[in-house]
Amino acid sequence: MALLPRLRQLIRRPTSASKVGARRPTSAKPRGDTLHEDALRSMLADDPNNERAFRALAEIVRRRAGDQFDEHDPLAAPADEKEREQAENLAVWALAEEFAGNPRGWYPLVELARLSVHDDHDAALRRLVTAAERDPSGRALAAGLELLREADMPVEALGLGVGHWRAREHDPEVARHLVNAALEAGRPLEAKQYLTALGERDDAAQLMPLRAELAKTIADAEHPVPGA
Repeated sequence: MALLPRLRQLIRRPTSASKVGARRPTSAKPRGDTLHEDALRSMLADDPNNERAFRALAEIVRRRAGDQFDEHDPLAAPADEKEREQAENLAVWALAEEFAGNPRGWYPLVELARLSVHDDHDAALRRLVTAAERDPSGRALAAGLELLREADMPVEALGLGVGHWRAREHDPEVARHLVNAALEAGRPLEAKQYLTALGERDDAAQLMPLRAELAKTIADAEHPVPGA
């Protein structure tokens, strides 16, 4: 089955908040990483936005999902790498969906958006909007903007930023991504507006290195060096 339909099945699956962070029962033999997995799940239950813990746990479930392709009948056809990748992505999807059930969890929503941004553009954007709304610091918004820029969607990044950026309060990394997204979308005047807003913060003096960097980025975009 293709990845997107299987992901949609997972989306529609009923979830229980009481099971967030709990390792799912299994009849498989215990593995050496079980204690590590439980420790990571405990950390994520306390803080669903612990990026290092999530990535470490995602690596465990991804590896476990891929291992099943190494245990097939040796007389059977070799495992298809695309099927392996889909299984690994589904395992990470289920993990992210599990912790996204925590109303404080924005990082799992960003990971869900990352897995679906090319297959289900609108759903990915909705997840990034929800993530931004859950996080008053702006870290979720910065992560969402970065994801959209990496997916070559600067216009969508600008739409997300305009709707949620609080220039005086949010992590200044949001401004960095907005300036770059505006330049990538061919909107240098808009990039300058974001830079100006960054200079109006109470901590503008401490942000001088970032402001100088972004000013140079804008200048280089407006006046590219021939042959560079």
